Amino acid sequence: MLKLLLLLSGGLKFGKLLLTGGSMLVSLVVYAWVFGWRYAAGFVALLFVHEMGHYLAARQRGLNVGAPTFIPFVGAWIELKEMPHDAETEAYVGLAGPLVGTLGALACYFVARDMGHAGNWLMAVAYSGFFLNLFNLIPLSPLDGGRITAVLSPRIWLLGAPMLLAMFWWRPSPMLILLAVLAAPQVLKAWRHRADDPAHGGYYEASGETRLTYASAYLGLAGFLAVMTHDVHQMLQAQRITG
Repeated sequence: MLKLLLLLSGGLKFGKLLLTGGSMLVSLVVYAWVFGWRYAAGFVALLFVHEMGHYLAARQRGLNVGAPTFIPFVGAWIELKEMPHDAETEAYVGLAGPLVGTLGALACYFVARDMGHAGNWLMAVAYSGFFLNLFNLIPLSPLDGGRITAVLSPRIWLLGAPMLLAMFWWRPSPMLILLAVLAAPQVLKAWRHRADDPAHGGYYEASGETRLTYASAYLGLAGFLAVMTHDVHQMLQAQRITG
């Protein structure tokens, strides 16, 4: 019986690894078909780095979490098999993805810069990394920004709704429509939010120091990503003109 349980456990773990590796491979093939294999490899690697930031942070806080799953043109995510116990833990796990993802994009940027014109493809990967991590910081659940700002107040999600509308006006996409549908219940929740509601069970309770720490980290990371996204976009435009 023990051997059977061990075999089943090993099979489940292998199945999870197969799902992660298989979905990564499918994403790589699809992106390579559209954008070329070098960009595809770099982009999928940055998605993996971002999700591993969430994964490691969740494990560090003792949460049961599954390996990343990838879907082309949707992105990637990790499965939290148990919800965080409080908003601070949710913010910690939420912040880790964009933070580690930004470090990955920054590494691509420095390597690409040293490669000159030969590194244009890698600079494009860095731009995608900066932009996607910045987009993920929109303060609207289920994006990472919504998870981070929950420790400040869910009412901040009300600021994310017009940001999402502005994104759709700037670059219409079916994915933004899907995101709006997923975010709608959270916007309603933010509208009805009362800090003293006993139904929360203390979930959103946090010290002033904790709120200040996460607010500073959130704004600092968002500001840095905004600058890098703008500057790298300008560099790519200049390279396109001179190239």
